[in-house]
Amino acid sequence: MTPPIVKRYLIAFEKYKWIGLASFALVVAGSTVVAMQPDPPVKYMADAALTYSGPPISFSTIGSEIQQKGQTLTAEDLLSEPIVRAIIEKTKLKPKQLSAMIAIEFPKAPKPGETGSSIIELKYQDTEQKRAAEVLQTLMQAAVKLSAERNTGQLKSIISKIEERLPQAKKELEAAEQKLEAYDRVERPAILAAENGSLLTAVTTSQSQQRLLQQTLIGIDAQIRSLQSKLGLTPTDAYVSSALSADLILNNLRSQIFQIDSQIEVLKKDLRPQHPTMVQLMRQKEASEKLFRERANEVVSGGGNAAPLPASVSALRARSNLDPARQELANQLVALQTQRDTLIQQLNNEIRQEAKLRQEYSLIPNKQLERSRLEQQILLKKAVYDQMQLKITDAKTAEAETVSSLSIARPPRVIADLKPPKSVPVTLGAGGFFAIIIGGGVIFLLGSLEGTFKTQEDIRDNLKQKEVALLGELPLLPVDDLEKGELPVIISPESPYLEYYEKFRSNLRRIGNSNLKVVLITSVGSSEGKTISAYNLGIASARAGKRTLIIETDLRSPSYCQSLGVAVDPNATIEPLRYYASPSECVRLVPQVENLYIVPSPGPVRNSAAIIESSEIRRLMEDAKQRFDFVILDTSPLGLSNDPLLIQPYSDGMIMVARPNYTQESVFSEAIEQLSESDIDLLGAIVNGADIIVAPPQPVVVVDEMDKVAANGRK
Repeated sequence: MTPPIVKRYLIAFEKYKWIGLASFALVVAGSTVVAMQPDPPVKYMADAALTYSGPPISFSTIGSEIQQKGQTLTAEDLLSEPIVRAIIEKTKLKPKQLSAMIAIEFPKAPKPGETGSSIIELKYQDTEQKRAAEVLQTLMQAAVKLSAERNTGQLKSIISKIEERLPQAKKELEAAEQKLEAYDRVERPAILAAENGSLLTAVTTSQSQQRLLQQTLIGIDAQIRSLQSKLGLTPTDAYVSSALSADLILNNLRSQIFQIDSQIEVLKKDLRPQHPTMVQLMRQKEASEKLFRERANEVVSGGGNAAPLPASVSALRARSNLDPARQELANQLVALQTQRDTLIQQLNNEIRQEAKLRQEYSLIPNKQLERSRLEQQILLKKAVYDQMQLKITDAKTAEAETVSSLSIARPPRVIADLKPPKSVPVTLGAGGFFAIIIGGGVIFLLGSLEGTFKTQEDIRDNLKQKEVALLGELPLLPVDDLEKGELPVIISPESPYLEYYEKFRSNLRRIGNSNLKVVLITSVGSSEGKTISAYNLGIASARAGKRTLIIETDLRSPSYCQSLGVAVDPNATIEPLRYYASPSECVRLVPQVENLYIVPSPGPVRNSAAIIESSEIRRLMEDAKQRFDFVILDTSPLGLSNDPLLIQPYSDGMIMVARPNYTQESVFSEAIEQLSESDIDLLGAIVNGADIIVAPPQPVVVVDEMDKVAANGRK
């Protein structure tokens, strides 16, 4: 049995053999051209070496750093534009030729615990011995010079950058110092007071003063209460009474009023109130009282802002009539009240002063932190400024010591690269060998890129992975003596091909049991043999004694019913619905096969989906199920339309057709997965056009009865 990979290759070879032969011829021609080429001229290999070394730097740190950084070179640095230009000017080489023939090998990074190498290997190949040495010598000299110039340039760049940044650093340092100075002018006294304890001493002194004032107030309050109890007056009333009693005008007015009252008391016994003398005395009394009140208001308020006085004149007179002893007590009471008010004001001032001192003391930590921050900024700015000063001094010192980071470790040496002449037979033999491999590989690659199943084994494995039943493998039918538009069908009952379709029919019956009556046959693409399979399955079913009907539901393609000896109704395409509405007219008897009937397709027609979903098709399907034992629906490919899914509800199961070298593997697998995930009953699949050798039919030997008797007698 031929292995599947060999089958795949043979199939691809049949398709792409001319491309493979062309590839073979091209490779052979190329090897022939190579074999006929003359031997190349003698080449000279020059090698030299550079090393990372230079005179030590004695006086500057930055000089050592620059020289150390110069030891990190790359191949691009050694083949930079200045070095290449120097080589070209001396050797007259082209840049492309130089870059192609020169090789640079840098030292590898050392492993832990090992000392690394500092040798840079240089190699150059040329057809001229002298020029090979000149190229490497010029390259090394230019590299050493370039390294020195680069180190000097880096040093000058550092000096320039530092000088550019130095004024700004100085300005920032001065600004930080000014900030600290301004802060100290405002906040430094408070900070110093907190640090030397004077602020806490002031708080303690304020608290002591408050206690002293409170003790004094207690004594004064006791004296005020004693005087109030003796006088029966409040400090305010005592002040008013003392002021009124001390005024001479009020004393005179009070005396006048007293004299008038005395006269009235004497005369009212003899005179009536309406008597002119009584009236005159009353008027004098009222005038004196009015003057008395006005003078009292002036005395108490001082400017007309009257203090509260008694409403009646008699009460006012009583308030202004203090004897010297009581007046002295009243003056003491007023003095004590004044002293008390003064002490209370002093106490309040001390309380506010203490609160202010405490608040100021609570802010001292923040002020100290702010001052520390300003000091830190000054230190940082000063450190940066000092570092820049040191750097620029060190860089100017290193300017006199700057040297190259490279030196020549080994001068160029030239060795001739002698190669034996090539062998023409060996070259042609190798070319032929590779031509066979490349030609065969091109054919195999093109065949693999098609994405189709190459053999029936591929289809069988795919179905096994998808867990889909394989209903049969059908061989290719002979197509000799077929007219245009006809398909190969098995009309003769003696045909050896009928056995495979009978096996297909029995497998289908075994899987579907006795309930299987209507099957739908489809594929994912055209030219896969679904119609041939449907026709020959119908013939096998009819040969088995089943009343079988084939319905062509592929309305997008013409009918192939002439292959079964049935003519297409010319009017069916014009009115397909009327055609399907009359089962007696659309169902045709296949003349050459007993029990086989067919409904030819009126296609191609427009709106095939609408026709499939019509009531005429539904009635045709219902009638077919009642009248026939087995119904086969031949539909359009799934990859071209959804018509198979529309007609599927009328069937009891679906059969997929695949054909090697025609069916796309990805499309077929996707269709199988979608059908398996849906509610569609997928019965299985068949392989059409399988590589099967069909034996020719054996001749039938007819033996006469007399010959049988004679033979028995001889025995």
